[in-house]
Amino acid sequence: MNRKAVFAVAALVLAVAAGALAQALPPGVQKTTSMGGITEYGFPNGLRVLLYAVESSPKITVDVTYLVGSRHEGYGETGMAHLLEHLDFIETTSGRQIKNELVAHGANWNGTTSEDRTNYYETFTASDENLKWALGLEAERMVDVKFSKAILDTEMTVVRNEFERGENSPQAILGERVAATAYLWHNYGKSTIGSKEDLENVPFTRPAAFYRKYYQPDNAVLVVTGRIDEAKTLQMVADTLGRIPRPTRQLDQTYTVEPPQDGERYVELRRVGQGQEVIVAFHGPAAGHADSAAVQVLAGIMSGGGGGGRGGRGGGGGGAEGRLNKALVDNKLAESARMGFQPRHDPGLIEVSASLNKDQSLDAARKAILDTLAGVVKEPPTKEEVERVKTGLLRGLERSLSDPQSLATGALNSSIAQGDWRLMFLQHDRLQAVTADDVVRVAGLYLKPSNRTVGYYIPDANPDRTMVPAAPSFSSMLSAYVSKVSIVHGESFDPSPANIESRTVRSKLANGMKVAMLSKKTENNMVTGAIELRFGDRTTLAGRNAAAQFAGTLLMSGTKNRTRQQMQDELRKLNATVTVSGGGGGGGGGRGGRGGGGGFGGGLGSANANIAAPAENFVAAMRLAVEMLKEPAYPEAEFERMKTQRLKALETVPTEPQQLGSELLNRHLSPFAKGDALYSPTREEQLAEVQKVTLDDARKFHDQFYGANYGVLAVVGPFDRAAIEKAAAELLGNWNTAMAYQPLVTPYKKVEAINRKIETPDKANAEFLAGVRFRMSESDPDYAAVLLAGYMFGGPITSRISDRIRNREGLSYGANARIAIPTEGDAAMLSGTVSLNPMNGPKVEFSFVDELAKTWKGGFTAAEVAEAKKAYLDSRLVSRTTDAALVGLLAAHEQQSRTMKWDEQLEQKIHGRVGERVSAEGADPLSPRRTGHADFPASGSPENSRLRHAQAVVRYWLTNKSTPISEAVHSKSPPPAVGRAAGCAVSGAARDGRARTC
Repeated sequence: MNRKAVFAVAALVLAVAAGALAQALPPGVQKTTSMGGITEYGFPNGLRVLLYAVESSPKITVDVTYLVGSRHEGYGETGMAHLLEHLDFIETTSGRQIKNELVAHGANWNGTTSEDRTNYYETFTASDENLKWALGLEAERMVDVKFSKAILDTEMTVVRNEFERGENSPQAILGERVAATAYLWHNYGKSTIGSKEDLENVPFTRPAAFYRKYYQPDNAVLVVTGRIDEAKTLQMVADTLGRIPRPTRQLDQTYTVEPPQDGERYVELRRVGQGQEVIVAFHGPAAGHADSAAVQVLAGIMSGGGGGGRGGRGGGGGGAEGRLNKALVDNKLAESARMGFQPRHDPGLIEVSASLNKDQSLDAARKAILDTLAGVVKEPPTKEEVERVKTGLLRGLERSLSDPQSLATGALNSSIAQGDWRLMFLQHDRLQAVTADDVVRVAGLYLKPSNRTVGYYIPDANPDRTMVPAAPSFSSMLSAYVSKVSIVHGESFDPSPANIESRTVRSKLANGMKVAMLSKKTENNMVTGAIELRFGDRTTLAGRNAAAQFAGTLLMSGTKNRTRQQMQDELRKLNATVTVSGGGGGGGGGRGGRGGGGGFGGGLGSANANIAAPAENFVAAMRLAVEMLKEPAYPEAEFERMKTQRLKALETVPTEPQQLGSELLNRHLSPFAKGDALYSPTREEQLAEVQKVTLDDARKFHDQFYGANYGVLAVVGPFDRAAIEKAAAELLGNWNTAMAYQPLVTPYKKVEAINRKIETPDKANAEFLAGVRFRMSESDPDYAAVLLAGYMFGGPITSRISDRIRNREGLSYGANARIAIPTEGDAAMLSGTVSLNPMNGPKVEFSFVDELAKTWKGGFTAAEVAEAKKAYLDSRLVSRTTDAALVGLLAAHEQQSRTMKWDEQLEQKIHGRVGERVSAEGADPLSPRRTGHADFPASGSPENSRLRHAQAVVRYWLTNKSTPISEAVHSKSPPPAVGRAAGCAVSGAARDGRARTC
């Protein structure tokens, strides 16, 4: 593509549009600057507005970024910006319930807080009415949020629980300690979540004053992207946010400058946890400084990825081709290693981290890190290394313009926080100019011993200090700057089931593999596809779990014709992404709930390839994906490395409450015999299986099971149909598996109720988990009604469970309930998960049970049902607007021999009379059933009694129509097992006797 030519045409069109728009600007509004299709306007009250019109998008995103974060907090105010973000979702002085409105409009919404800014956004179906609503809501919560002690007390405990969740991760806490040690004075040394004591003791007048100071139009940037009319949008802004008076106060800018570090610093953390971690941090440049681009490339070379990033604290790992990975992981000094640099408004931190198992040496890992960093100067990166990382970074920046929501809430939002939104384009050009010499220069400047924070103190008579340069003036730096970024937009696509079906073409290959292709014009002419292989059945897959997992995990380790690096280099040339995996061994049920039952899906008997590439390169990328699936190299060294890591992980006793509780509950609710393909092995059994498995076992599994005759190929985008069909026939049409495929269907099984407590010492956060099996499938007449009822009971943040436990009582950061109904089989499940402070265990249990009882007794109101129907249907519509989701939907339907008519009929049922089924007595599992009411004990009754009655209600609530239930719902003694299965578990550090019940 000739980027300059495309950009010139786009600029001409924008110039014509701008001329027409200038004549219709609201009074006092001025167009200030325009770049890359984004135009900025200034309003008289100080508000800055950025518009990015994308006609092909069916959605609109409204993002308001306030230039206030933890960097602006004063003494006693740590966590104030983040706490205020939570408070800004509650209620306005006029009584508007903010979360309710967001959910009612089917919006994708959130708010986030960083060191430099706070933002709020909502993405919704494009319409003038919705846009006017969103702007009006943002105007009201900019200056009219309600503050009271009751509201603060409730939300403070929610934020405190979020703080406690973070306290469970030693790796995350180590990152905070390193930052606090590296910064003596600057607020970047304080975590965004803040001090627990500040959160608990702050009077409600302080957040209110903080709000009135910073939440004003002259400290905000409004971003509107998607399918918008710019003239109409500006007028709507003028009528809402633009009407807010300009404040009379003057904001003081932060002025603290961190002095040069004068020697290596060290911090040590001792807590309960799994594995070990080392972090080495260096002070680096601000986002506005030209060095930031070279540092990002340096991070990419060290990590083997696209650069940037936070450094992956506490998880993940660098790419296999990264220098850190080769120095530490390949030499078995660490499990993973990475380097990250997140540019900020002020000079930030360059971070290198490594995760170790309990047998590896922190000192040896630290030495290897420092030697590898020093090696950048001694052994400069090659041109190929630099270009590889630059390509990934540049394409990431370019692709951000393809997704209006991602642009508004991601790259554009970050640049606003860093000082000026045009930095997004300037950084693109700076990255293009980075050379190997630049990488060596910044490594020598910033990666000095005196500028380092690790954990040791080293006296130095002649310290060589680094003076971090100040960021230049943005006005002078950007006054004559013109970006070279261009973008090609997709069509305005109707995501309705009928339109999707009308544009989908289906066929079969010679061996029976199904093909579904949906033609549509996409952003940057990208084509998205998936290859899904299915093989084996409950008999042939039994006992093959470890072999299947290693056979699938090793698929991306290279092929018989290409090494892993050669494969990655070829994909970079094609501007393509391919991910291949297989042998999941359960854990979800796949796309669309296949396999169902909340525990065992088609993972053990499946392998998948996901592909994304420009239209002209898609067939070539598909060939690479098939090569990975069909001809894996299975290198012995890679197998041994993965096996060692897996064994170390299994040998380490888990300490996380959520992990321990989930393992216990899932095993109990899926009681299959050992040796069954659906059996969920214990950690000890998995350890024995992994110890026994060999590379030959993995190879044999691939040779015996892999093949395409039971598979699906799904493609979405502006593809060449004939070319894809020809390639598919050649690559997949004759590749067959002799292992007949039958999905691993989870049948309903009766399980007795349990009540278990798990002690996890030194964990500030506990987990409440509950589950009950019931017999239902998608063919049940009540399926649509149960979907909607489950959504109202435990789906969005305004659902019955979340609204009560999180929003009104402030007992948890996350409280949810979910109903999973399988496509195949009849083992449906109602489950609940609540994170909590262990002291709040009895309160959470009572609220969960009580809300379930109220729902069972009273059902849902007509207004509640009407609002939920609209929100739920809107959310389904929005979910079909992404190409990856469409590919997954087409593939899932092909596996089930369905068309989009199935979705259309389901949504017609929900839109039509399903509300009456949800509300009418006896018509739905979530409303009163046929035989009166349950007799619930008072709140002061023993916890075990509440548990027994909770189980009785759940059994009654989701009982089979053929099963008598009167004894279960009326008995005050433990109810008989009437064919239902229930379980409950709480795990966490016990603070008193009550904290361990559920």
